[in-house]
Amino acid sequence: MGIRFTLFLLLCLLLFFSSSTADGAPVGICYGRVADNLPPPATVVSLLQSNAIPMVRIFKPDPEVLRSFSGSGIDLMVGVPNEILPALANASIDFCLQWLQANIFSHIPPTQIKYLAVGNEVFSKDPYFTPFVVPSILNFHQALRSINLDQLIKISTPHAASVLSGPYPPSNGSFSSDIRQEMVPLLQFLQDTDSPFMVNVYPFFSYINNKNDIELDYVLFRTPNVTFDDGLIYDNLFDATLDSFVAAMEKEGFGWVRLMVSETGWPTTGGEAAGMENASAYNGNVVSRALGNIGTPRRPGVEVEVFLFDLFDENGKNGDEYEKHFGVFRLNGDKAYDVSFTLP
Repeated sequence: MGIRFTLFLLLCLLLFFSSSTADGAPVGICYGRVADNLPPPATVVSLLQSNAIPMVRIFKPDPEVLRSFSGSGIDLMVGVPNEILPALANASIDFCLQWLQANIFSHIPPTQIKYLAVGNEVFSKDPYFTPFVVPSILNFHQALRSINLDQLIKISTPHAASVLSGPYPPSNGSFSSDIRQEMVPLLQFLQDTDSPFMVNVYPFFSYINNKNDIELDYVLFRTPNVTFDDGLIYDNLFDATLDSFVAAMEKEGFGWVRLMVSETGWPTTGGEAAGMENASAYNGNVVSRALGNIGTPRRPGVEVEVFLFDLFDENGKNGDEYEKHFGVFRLNGDKAYDVSFTLP
């Protein structure tokens, strides 16, 4: 009887782990709203549901947007704006809890919030706010723990690739010396709470800024294998970039903090290399790698959650023309090009 029961438990565990990894890492999408022509949030939610998109990143806690997602079954990553970090870092736990209640939980159930993204690309692009990131994260964590939500809602902060001082080859990846003072306690928190290290990865920008050194086919997953000096084989820049972050975390003693791609995408028009075909090739490969739990050469088979950027084109974005044309969907709800968010 004991042996049979033990075998039964082993079979249940095998089925659990097989089913839990079969669908791969979830793939979400960023819902940027820097535009004056977007459909109403309720229409957007219906669009996301009809395309079986399980996760959405919103960049700030807009009440109308949050209320539209309430009860939709879609998980959210909610951004906390950079400019309010000083107030949060120096606030009491009660203040942070009140902020969460007023700005998020009063509009949507906490069970739909999967991640809080505290700031965005602060360490490299908004350095004034860098000292306030980790204290804000710690305060939010204490606030969530006080109401038993710290295991449900994970907290992190997205980084640009420019936080790396030596990205290539991937084994040379390391964090810039001027941010190590803040990066190490952040990594310690992420490890202690099983929260992801969030990275915004754009091989498109790497290509257009380094066309003499990077081949377009390599960025679009269209090259034969290329071997770097570290002995690992890379056939695309996406994997190489992710492993540069992994190597940087390893050098700080946090080699198994999980990695998440909080933004990545490709523009459909607006400049050289932008186009529907290239966007389809890039995003399609990124999605298939996530759903297939391919991992990277440095972490083979380890899932990486991905958020594609962007849901729609954003006509209010500044900068080069292509910045306005990352939309996966057209304003009428049609796909701009073929990409699926689930396995066939």
